[in-house]
Amino acid sequence: MGVKSKIYSLFERIGRKLFRRYYAEKDLYDASSKYFHARTGKSFSYKQVSSKSNITEKLFWLHRYWQHPLIVQCADKYRMREYVKECGLDHILVPLLGAYDDANEIDFDGLPNQFVLKCNHGCGYNIICTDKSKLDIDATKRKLNTWMKEVYGLNSFELHYSKIEPKIVCEEYLDFSYPENAIDYKIHCINGEPYCFLLCFDRDYVKGGVELASYSVDWEKKDYLKQESIKSVAKPAELEQMLEYARILSKPFPYVRVDLYYINKSVLVGELTFTPAGSIMDYYKDSTLEAMGEALKLPRKYRK
Repeated sequence: MGVKSKIYSLFERIGRKLFRRYYAEKDLYDASSKYFHARTGKSFSYKQVSSKSNITEKLFWLHRYWQHPLIVQCADKYRMREYVKECGLDHILVPLLGAYDDANEIDFDGLPNQFVLKCNHGCGYNIICTDKSKLDIDATKRKLNTWMKEVYGLNSFELHYSKIEPKIVCEEYLDFSYPENAIDYKIHCINGEPYCFLLCFDRDYVKGGVELASYSVDWEKKDYLKQESIKSVAKPAELEQMLEYARILSKPFPYVRVDLYYINKSVLVGELTFTPAGSIMDYYKDSTLEAMGEALKLPRKYRK
């Protein structure tokens, strides 16, 4: 990295620290209540959250009152890897090819023909390269460095993301071209136990469509979603292993969604998600949100 890049990087880090200090002094939670109303059409007050509240309301409460440092670490798509290793599950991590503070540090010549680049401090910051000869490297660098400057947590009111030190991560490319590989197994875990599966499959990468299906931990097809796929998904051979991995990874948390892949008969972890869809999972039926809320026992407040 050149002198100018180092100076710019220093100012970026100072700016992020000032952001955290400034917003720590302001009550952004009032704004998040308005965000809740805009997304759901319902009013929301943190003071009214109780044992009878649904999962959405309880996730908002957790976001404000259970600020355990592990959440920031595990939401970080780079430092999450440390936690997974500490849990003795390093064998389910997607192989890491590199980590960078600036896109100009990336040695594209040294990367394989296929790989994935992502920023660690938010969602949707992904570049999937299936053929390096067709990749516009300059445009890729510009896009990554633009993402690195964004404060994702402020835009989505998922403020734990704003506490993550931005980094670019390069991982091995996973081949989703086979239908049996192209399924996301998202396991909602409540109070350290798997609660149910959300499956995402048959993605249309051109139009952005995806089939969604809900399953119990016993692999019984459920009707939890507003738009439940009529298609059935075969029970994975490693179901019990998936559940055990989810149980281990979710143990410290009141709520987390453990996102897994099942690639070529191997289970891999994608990420740990604490605020799915900004904590407003409006693709689920109200009855589902209420049942999940009933299952979630709120812990004592933990603010740091």
